[in-house]
Parts: sequence; C-alpha cells; structure tokens
Amino acid sequence: MDVKKDILWRVYLCFLGIIVLGVVVLGRAFYIQRIQGSYWKSMSDSLHLKYMPINGERGSIYSEDGNMLSTSIPVFDIYIDFGAEGLREKNGKRFYDNLDSLSSSLSNLFNDASAQDYKKELLLAYQNEDRYFLLKRKISFEQYKQLRDFVLVKEGRNKSGFIIDVRDSRVNPYVLLANRTIGLSRGDTSKNVGLERTYDSLLKGQTGQRLMRYMAGVYVPVDGAEIEPENGKDIITTIDTYMQDVAENALMKMMVMNNSLHGTCIVMETETGKIKAIANLGKRPDGTYMEDYNYGIGKKTEPGSIFKLATLLSLLEDKHVDTNTIVDCEGGSKLFYGLKIRDSHLGTGRITVKQAFARSSNVAFAKLAEQYYHNNPTQFYNHLHHLRLDTATGVDIVGQAFPLIKKPGGKFWGATTLPFMAHGYEELITPLHMLMVYNAVANNGRMMKPYLVNSVRDMGVDIKSFTPQVLVEKICSDETLGKLKDCLLNVVESEHGTAHSLKTGMYSFAGKTGTAVTALDNRGYNKANKIYQSSFIGFFPVEKPKYTIAVVIQNSNESKLAYGGVVSGPVFREVADKVYASDLSYHPFFQSAAVKDSSTYNYYGLKNDINKILSVLDLPYLDSGAAGYWRSINMYDNKVILNAMNNPSAQSAVMPRVLGLGLKDAVYMLENYGLIVTVGGRGKVIYQSLQEGTTFTKGQTINIQMN
Repeated sequence: MDVKKDILWRVYLCFLGIIVLGVVVLGRAFYIQRIQGSYWKSMSDSLHLKYMPINGERGSIYSEDGNMLSTSIPVFDIYIDFGAEGLREKNGKRFYDNLDSLSSSLSNLFNDASAQDYKKELLLAYQNEDRYFLLKRKISFEQYKQLRDFVLVKEGRNKSGFIIDVRDSRVNPYVLLANRTIGLSRGDTSKNVGLERTYDSLLKGQTGQRLMRYMAGVYVPVDGAEIEPENGKDIITTIDTYMQDVAENALMKMMVMNNSLHGTCIVMETETGKIKAIANLGKRPDGTYMEDYNYGIGKKTEPGSIFKLATLLSLLEDKHVDTNTIVDCEGGSKLFYGLKIRDSHLGTGRITVKQAFARSSNVAFAKLAEQYYHNNPTQFYNHLHHLRLDTATGVDIVGQAFPLIKKPGGKFWGATTLPFMAHGYEELITPLHMLMVYNAVANNGRMMKPYLVNSVRDMGVDIKSFTPQVLVEKICSDETLGKLKDCLLNVVESEHGTAHSLKTGMYSFAGKTGTAVTALDNRGYNKANKIYQSSFIGFFPVEKPKYTIAVVIQNSNESKLAYGGVVSGPVFREVADKVYASDLSYHPFFQSAAVKDSSTYNYYGLKNDINKILSVLDLPYLDSGAAGYWRSINMYDNKVILNAMNNPSAQSAVMPRVLGLGLKDAVYMLENYGLIVTVGGRGKVIYQSLQEGTTFTKGQTINIQMN
C-alpha cells in the first residue's frame, strides 16, 4: 500500500505540474497576443515592410525655339506573383487554362523565345511559387498596351498575379545635339553632367514613397500604400536647335577632314550673353567623333594669338601706343632672355601696330609688352583682371574650369613670362573666357555673363526667369573700343590679314585668328611632339553685331592644316553664313507696286465668315444672294461677287453641293442634314459620293475626298 500511495502521489504531482505548465503557457500566449501583440506586429512589419522612395516624372529640357532636347519616357518592368490567390485557387485552374494562350502571346510580342520556352519558364515559376518573378524589363508603352489585353493579364493583378512597375527612362530626342551641355541623367545623380546635373533638384521634383513587403527574397509593392511624388519642373534653355545643328555639322566636317583631336564651337548672342549653340566634339579610339567633354567650358589651354586682343587693349588704354605706332618685327624672330619668339612668316620688318595685329606678329606684341610693362607688370595684370580672365565665367553649368593667369611676384612669374603672355602663352584659359572678351568689344564695351537657361517652367507657366546680367559695364574707353574694332576688321579686310581668305561680300565680320603650339601628351615642345591648336573668334555684322562665335580646335600630329585661318576660320564662316541667311532681320523686304490680278478665284463658305474676311482685307463686294447662310465667291479682276449657293433646307432630303468647301464647313453642313461623314485627304472638297440633287436618308454615310 505504501508503494501504491507513493506512485499515486508522484502521478498526481506530475499531473499537477502539467496543469500548471499548461496554464503558464496559455497565460503567456494570452499575454503575448493581447498585451504585447502590437509590439511584435510592429517588429514583424519592420522586418518585412519597408518604405522605398519613388521618383516623380523628371522634367524636360527644351531649346529656346521650343524643341525638346531631353525628356523622360515611361518604361515598364513586368513581374508575376505566382502566389496570388487568383492563380492558386481551384488547384491553379485559371493558370493552367490560360497558360498555352499566354505563352504564345508573349512569344509573338517579344519575339525572343518560342511559345514552348515561355510555357516551361512560367510553369516552373508557378511550381516554385515565385512571389516576384521577373518576366521582362524595360518594355515600351506600345508593348505594354498589347500586354495588358492578353488573356489572364486583363483579369487584373489579384487574379493574374501580374505586377506592372512603371519607371522613367531618360532620352535625348536629338541624340548628339548639344549632348554634353544638356547632359546625362543616370540613376546615381552624382554622376550626372551638364544641365541635367546643374538643375537636378528642379528637374527631379519631390520624391514620393511606396510601401514594399519583403517576401521570397524580394520586395513587392503593397497596393494602396503610396505617397505620390511631385513631378519635376521643365528647363527652357537659350539653345537654338538650328544654330546648334549648324555649329556641330561645320565643326564635325572640319575635324574629320583634318583628323583633329577635339574642338568646340560656341555661338553667343552679343547683346545678352545667351549661348545659342555650343558644340563639343572629341575623337574616339575608333576614329569617330562624339560629344565626350565640354571643351568650350571645361578645357583650359594656352590660347595663342587670340589673346593679343587683350594685350592690344592694355597698350591702347594705357596710351603706350596707337594703332599707327611703328614697331620693328626684326625679321620675325627675336630672343627674349635666351628663349626665341618667332613669327609664322619670317622677314617682316617695320610695320604699324595695326598691321602687326592683322599679320599676328608674335615678336611685335612680345616687344611692346616687354617695353612698356617690364617695370610695372602689375599694370598689365590689372587689365587682365578687369577683363575677368583670372575669374570663373559664372556660366550656369557645373564643370567650368578656373583659369590660370600668372600674377607678378608669384612663384611662377619669371623673366620670360610677360613677353610670352603677351602673345598667348604661359596662361591657361577656356574658349568661353576669350569669347566673353571679344563679345564685350562687339557689345560696345559691356561684358555680359554667359548663360544657358532662360526660365524654369511648371505646367506650362514660367515660375522663374533669368535675364541678361552685366559683369563689366565698360571694359575700356570708347576711343580704345573703336580702335580695337578697326583692328579686328582689318584682320579680315586687309590684304595681309590672317583671315583675308574668309572675307565675304554678303556681310562684314571682324575677328582674330590664333595658332598655339601645344605639346603632345605633355612630352614637351620639341619638333617631333608639338601639335597645333587653331582658333578663330569673331562677330558679325560689324555695323551692329548680333552674334559672336568662338571656334577652337586641337589638331593632331597627323593633321595637314594647322593655322587658325584655315582650320577654325572656315568653321566660323560656315556657321556665320548659315545664321545670316536664316535670319530675316538681316534681309530687307521690298514692296512692289500693286497690280491687278487677272486670275479667277472661286471659294465657298458661310456668309458671315466670308463677310468678315473680306472686311478685314478691305475688299469691296456685291452680295447677289437674298437669303440663306451659304455663299459662293467669284473673284475676277479685283471684283468680288457673292452668290447664294443652291442648297435646300436642312429638312429636305435632297443632297446639297459641298464641292469647294473646306473640311470644317462641309462636315458642319452634312451633319446638320443627318448624314454620317467619312473624309479622305485634306484641303477643299473635290468629290462627294452622294451627288448634288439626289435623295438621301438620315443616317446614310457620305464620303468626301479633299484635294
């Protein structure tokens, strides 16, 4: 008995322990579910739910003449949730019933695999219950429209499992046109260039959010859990697509012909500083050219002889010389502190400063700078500073290079610095810097800030506008300006001018050529490695300059031509010719004496419309029709007669005449008679399928053909 009691006591004790344990488990479960439930649910959601950013539609970039230079188009990524209830219910009956038809449709749409291959792929993904199966990336809108009408897909996301992820893809409709200036928009905006990067914050708008659920290794969007993004603003540039196209074609033609390495052509509106065109071309390893870098704004080099304009301005403004001052070129070769400076044409002796500028004598300008500024080089430097040649241009685009102008007393200033700077060496500046100086001379001394954007636009309304900005009100005196313009014109007009071969009888232009020796791959200026940079900067027409153009081309050691007058000059001339020819403001209109027109004209239309037109044109007329809304016009020898058209009333069942009417009037008349109108062509009606005077019934179809 004692043993039995002992066993029962232990059984009861175990039973009681089990009951207590059960109560504790149930109590804990109740506590977790009811008391801590919200905490654990939030923790679960934090592990499986995540808000991810969604970008708004990026704004477009337009040219000043309204053409689209960069825009976003929608592309679609297609996913399938094979765990969707609609696909799994009834043992997947909906999926299996539509599998063959869907596979065939996908094969025909994308044409990248057979229907059988698509069937195998979809069947395997269904069996694996893939929750976010990628079917296809970056399909077009046209493909998407076809896809959404396919069997199964058209039943909606819950029944088909198809998930459509829409995103934007950036395209440049004109491809190469101003590509480097307009820029590139990538997923990582820090890698953007050009205006796409400069105005990224405006173009991208406000980022939204989308709730995503993590399942099967991927994040799947949760329906109805989105914060809509705000679309970006549009940018209206100063670029003119015609000028840009002309500049790129002219630059490309010369660079291909001369086997050049890279080049730029910039067209600036003289009065405002607007950049109307900026072409940048670089040679690729395969020999083709593309916009690979913004050479006009971001590439600083030794400018060569185009810099002589700044030297001449300094000399004239300080009254050291006049344009008639005689300077001895010493045969075109002279040593300066052990380094020789040579002219491109040897043998030149005593000539005027004006002639030295036209012939681009290096010796002359080196001697003059050394003679008058050797003891006070700061005076020369101050002129360059006033011309902002040591300051960033301020153009509204990232990537602009900062110039290097040596300062007297600095560690880089040496004995040869002044004479070499005077004719375009020992300084590093961009083509845009020099263009600003030449443009200031053309603009009566007023230096304008160059800019690329006219306005920021939202929903078709300008919300911010940019206006011309003056950087320097007067770069020099009017007397100096007049002499500078005369010297620049002489470069083209003079028989010995370096740009004389570019002269045209159609219009007058002024400018300066430049040829700088550069070192190939930084291996020094020895004879084997030196190559040439060719430049031309000028403005037209001289009487009232409208555009200033800079062309700078870096040649290769295989280039046959080197001098600015035969490399960059022809590019300037081609661009100027085409811009001049296309601008009607350059070409006056001549009004000839009025003569009587003996031709006969016949028109048809509503009486009120015809009366209004004739009144605006101040043409007297005689209306012979007593009633009715429609008239025919007979015009001969400047006499206008209106006749009533023989049309029955709208209640009649007799076909009216519509021959000679415009489309709007013809459709208006026929539909008032209850007819259904089909139309072919455009212009005026030359054929009606139901002939005038025949009977018809309302609702009958009539075909009209236009001329």
